[in-house]
Amino acid sequence: MQIQDLPYPDPGVPDARSGPRFLWWLGRNQLGGQFKALAWGLLHFVAVSAQPFCVGLAVEAVVDRSGTRLALTGGLMVLCGAATAVGDTFLHRAAVTNWITAAARVQQLLARKASQLGSALTRRVAAGEVVSVSTGDVEKIGWFVEAVSRFTAAALTVLVVCVGLVVYQPALGVVVAVGLPVVAFAALPLLPPATRRADLQREKAGRATELASDTVAGLRVLRGIGGEDLFLDRYRSASQEVRHAAVRSARMWSLISAVQVLLPGLLLITVVCYGVHLAREGRISVGELVTVYSSVMVLAYPLRHFEEIAMAYSFSRPSARRAARVLSLERVTDERVTDIGGSRAAETPSGDLYDPATGLLAPAARLTAVVCGDPDAAGRLAERLGGHPPEDSPSVLLGGVPLNELPLDSARTAVLVQDKDPVLLSGSLRELLDVPASGGVDTGTALAAAQCGDVLDALVQGSLDADDPLDARLTERGRSLSGGQRQRLALARSLITDPEVLVLDEPTSAVDSHTEARIAEGLREVRAGRTTVVFTSSPLLLDRADRVVLVHEGEAVAVGAHRELLRREPRYRAVVTRETEEEAGLDELGALDGLEELEVIEREEIEETA
Repeated sequence: MQIQDLPYPDPGVPDARSGPRFLWWLGRNQLGGQFKALAWGLLHFVAVSAQPFCVGLAVEAVVDRSGTRLALTGGLMVLCGAATAVGDTFLHRAAVTNWITAAARVQQLLARKASQLGSALTRRVAAGEVVSVSTGDVEKIGWFVEAVSRFTAAALTVLVVCVGLVVYQPALGVVVAVGLPVVAFAALPLLPPATRRADLQREKAGRATELASDTVAGLRVLRGIGGEDLFLDRYRSASQEVRHAAVRSARMWSLISAVQVLLPGLLLITVVCYGVHLAREGRISVGELVTVYSSVMVLAYPLRHFEEIAMAYSFSRPSARRAARVLSLERVTDERVTDIGGSRAAETPSGDLYDPATGLLAPAARLTAVVCGDPDAAGRLAERLGGHPPEDSPSVLLGGVPLNELPLDSARTAVLVQDKDPVLLSGSLRELLDVPASGGVDTGTALAAAQCGDVLDALVQGSLDADDPLDARLTERGRSLSGGQRQRLALARSLITDPEVLVLDEPTSAVDSHTEARIAEGLREVRAGRTTVVFTSSPLLLDRADRVVLVHEGEAVAVGAHRELLRREPRYRAVVTRETEEEAGLDELGALDGLEELEVIEREEIEETA
């Protein structure tokens, strides 16, 4: 795989049982790139390590006054220099390719997992952790995968040089062969504490990232309630903790680096002192002493890769563990399902939508409104209806077919869930509305039903070079728009998709009552003949629903029309009218008078809207 061939047609199925297993899986899937980097690394390191032997031969040729041998040695040095340059160039190219392709594979795996789980992902893993894994962690994982081949080449080179020195000059070669393993592995006792400090730093950095992500996402609200300074102080404190942890980690790694400098220096001094002693006794020549000395000097270069692989592993291990945790999450499926995609054929069922866990029934081709007193419970129920039930809960049935037995594409074609905080990606409005659709609802109809006229005008005014509203640009997450404008654009996007079942979670919570009434009428008209479920407590939407279901403490406890439930169901009335306990204790006559007054107000709003 080359960089220009990215993305992968299929990134594969990862081994996400643990961080080390995931790293091993990544390495096995890049064997071609690993062997290529290993080959170029061996060429580079061996060529570099051969230079001292050439220098020793040249010194001996000068001592022996042999011009022929000196010329041959010079040619050999030129050849080694060329091999060093070529090997270094292509090693760097192969290493960068391995790094980027490994990181890209992880990013593709994370993106695929996010698309499979949808909104369920952030309910099971913190959003900040997902961001941390898909940005900084993928780079560290790619670093380790890339560094393995260079470390292997360096280790093989050290082994070859040690054997060569023992054969070339046994007296000094044995000293080097014994000393190099000590130098290479002396830092091993320091790695566990260094790794623990690095893990602590990563953990604190992840928490700071989560806090920053949450703060930025809620910045508008924080400014509105005056809490911006409080959260900034919290982030400042978290960032200082990260700094302290980073300093402690850096101290340990600086100690390891110092050991990697000190011990080779001591080995070099030992070799020189012992070599001079042997040379004075005439047991070795000056050229042999220069060769061994130069070899020890040059070996400091491949030995640095021992430190690098230790750092790469210690930094990538927690990153791989976090990535494996995200990638190990699975779509909740029935026990009869044999694979992640589902066991049934790729079909789009139709019929009534039924949730066995709560008893909620949404008849086909009708508009059903669901009232929950707990907004979080409403969000979890909407997620269930979209085919993402908890692990200990049965699947929702569509036309009698469990959604979790369907392939993921078929399940999402059948049921579309729009949560209460829909995401608008940056780009043009045309790109935002370019979604998979049945073709039954055109863009103009959807925008009109969602009452997006003022939104289109605002987008045109804010774009200097866009005459067509569909060419107007949206900022990231639609931050230049109000909450109500974002909700209406998201609703229009959902209407264009025109799924068999559309589930809307508080689609008009940030919209004024007059616009909300018009949206309710437009929603009924566009979704005629289709199944629609709306989670809301708005009387304007509830009054236009064909069927209203009250879900209380995880169970559907009442079903009927909006006005009927207002009269006969106190729990429903408490949620919809925001009735207090004191008001709930009024006699039945007073309650009915209040309901009649509410009906008059609603009727006036409807007439004013019309």
